[in-house]
Amino acid sequence: MSESFARILKLLRKERNISQKQAAESLGISQALLSHYENNIRECGLEFVVRVADFYGVSCDYLLGRTPDRTGAQLTVEDIPEPSANGKENIFKGSVLPTLNKKLIANSLNIIFDCLQRVDNKALTNEVSYLLMLAVYRAFHLLYSANEKNPLGMFVTPSYLAPSLASAEMEVAEAKARALAAGKSVGNHFGIKDKEALALSPDILSQRYPLFSTSLLNLIQNVEQRMKREEEK
Repeated sequence: MSESFARILKLLRKERNISQKQAAESLGISQALLSHYENNIRECGLEFVVRVADFYGVSCDYLLGRTPDRTGAQLTVEDIPEPSANGKENIFKGSVLPTLNKKLIANSLNIIFDCLQRVDNKALTNEVSYLLMLAVYRAFHLLYSANEKNPLGMFVTPSYLAPSLASAEMEVAEAKARALAAGKSVGNHFGIKDKEALALSPDILSQRYPLFSTSLLNLIQNVEQRMKREEEK
């Protein structure tokens, strides 16, 4: 059985806020045996996996770490909502700052990914995407870890290692992306061939992205103003 099963088994129990003893009784096993399963000391059979899936209302694929979706669904491009989609999750109450910053970031990402599409280099797209994913991962990890009551089993990487490892991975991803963008090869991957695809300027941005360019230019200005203030301290 995979380590993911032990981690998710413990996570589901803590999310339901029940003791190990209560869970064991409901699942028809001893508390000692459940403890062994949760700590990956012993492996369980398929019949127990199905029992756990029924008890917590999740899929067996989710329990085994084969998909992050609790129903077992495999995510496709069509399933991902657009950043501008209307919905309850897009409505922020109170301060307008979260909404403003979200729009600046989301609109800027539209430009970044359009540039990647124009370049048409899979390796560069992967590295830039990974760099952005790591930034989101670090931000969410910070917020999630702020409340010690949140079940840590959501993350595979230990909390004391995750920030540093993510930071190191960001450095590596950026280094690879810069090399590929400069036309250099990284491992078996070739750099971009047509640098003209990345010919950019404020005027080009405004003409090519009339809806998004203002957001990117404001984001750049905000970041550089803050960096300047930090330098002056």
